[in-house]
Amino acid sequence: MPRSYLRAWTMAALALVALTMAAGPANAASRTRFWNLTTGTIKEFRLAPVGSTSFGKNQCENDSDKSVDHDERLDVTGVASGRYDATIVYASGKACMARGVEVKEGKVFSLDDHDLTDCK
Repeated sequence: MPRSYLRAWTMAALALVALTMAAGPANAASRTRFWNLTTGTIKEFRLAPVGSTSFGKNQCENDSDKSVDHDERLDVTGVASGRYDATIVYASGKACMARGVEVKEGKVFSLDDHDLTDCK
């Protein structure tokens, strides 16, 4: 292979590697994530606009084991910035609400036991 082709191929490969590395952290940083600071493992986590009962999909489906342990973070998808009411069901079966949770796209938001109400 002529030297000019080898040099062009090498430069193209390096450019592709550089683009891939540059895009990776940006995508990771733009994820909206829920941080479980409650004391239990959550198996169902749904959000609805404040005051509505239109709860969305179970966000725990985004996790490989379909649950969110204490101190674990969960990718949240399909949710725009805003205030939401959350419904949580623990692995034990206990269900709770959290009202007025602020979600910002691309940021981490959390809930702890003090945020929960109406537990049954």
